[in-house]
Amino acid sequence: MSENNSFQKFRGASKYVLDEELAKIVNVSMALEMPLLLKGEPGTGKTMLAHAIAENLAMPLISLNVKSSMKLVDALYQYDTLTRLNDSRFGDSTRDVSNIEDYIRMGKIGQAFVSDVRTVLLIDEIDKADTDFQDDMLDILDQMEFDIMEIDKTVKAKNRPVIIITSNAKKDLSDPFLGRCNFHHIAFPDTDMMKRIIAVHFPNLDQEVADACIEAFYRFRRVDGIEKKPATRELINWIRALKADPDFDVSSLSRGDVPYLGVFFKKSTDLAMASKMIARSQN
Repeated sequence: MSENNSFQKFRGASKYVLDEELAKIVNVSMALEMPLLLKGEPGTGKTMLAHAIAENLAMPLISLNVKSSMKLVDALYQYDTLTRLNDSRFGDSTRDVSNIEDYIRMGKIGQAFVSDVRTVLLIDEIDKADTDFQDDMLDILDQMEFDIMEIDKTVKAKNRPVIIITSNAKKDLSDPFLGRCNFHHIAFPDTDMMKRIIAVHFPNLDQEVADACIEAFYRFRRVDGIEKKPATRELINWIRALKADPDFDVSSLSRGDVPYLGVFFKKSTDLAMASKMIARSQN
């Protein structure tokens, strides 16, 4: 495995507003070559951080989206037995069916290991996987190698990837897993941070419009009983919708008239609660 002699520091990206503590833990994780585990509610930028690191450091991004039914071997490699069987039966392939290696395809972790350049490896929503998957995966990432049993071959990483792991805290992670990662909880942005985020995405947005949109956004997040609170993504999309509406008047927000609620709320019950809140405020 090649050594990374010149340590690159992450300093944020064009569309990612980075706070100082998060920058520190990203950079120390890269320096120590440890996975960084990120927790926080949906919409806090956990997944986008991996994209920002890849952009800032000019590294390819490889994303493994964890599913509850996923087996670790699927993240490492797949042996395409069906294609090999068909090639063997019909004999119209240019491949040598006796060479099993021709039918091995790298999974997402395998792709990061065999890459000729250092990559950012995003392991998204690790809490969906069972404990064995989590712990065995970290064994692989510690050792930077895994075995392909079908061909008795060990795949060793050419370059140690920058590893970002996200969790929505839907399931507890094991103590051994937690002990082998650095950890950072990304809190939901406060109003000052949100103003910075909106300014990055909409540099020419009128300040009155920005303030009114942000105020309405946090008012909706405080509605009691909302199952899926609107996140930063919804606010950005809502502002896009308002900018695209030639009839939008910012004064309508102060009167309690909030268009495009379906951008904020994706569940019928949440939409109904928000609509009732608006109706009460207008009476």
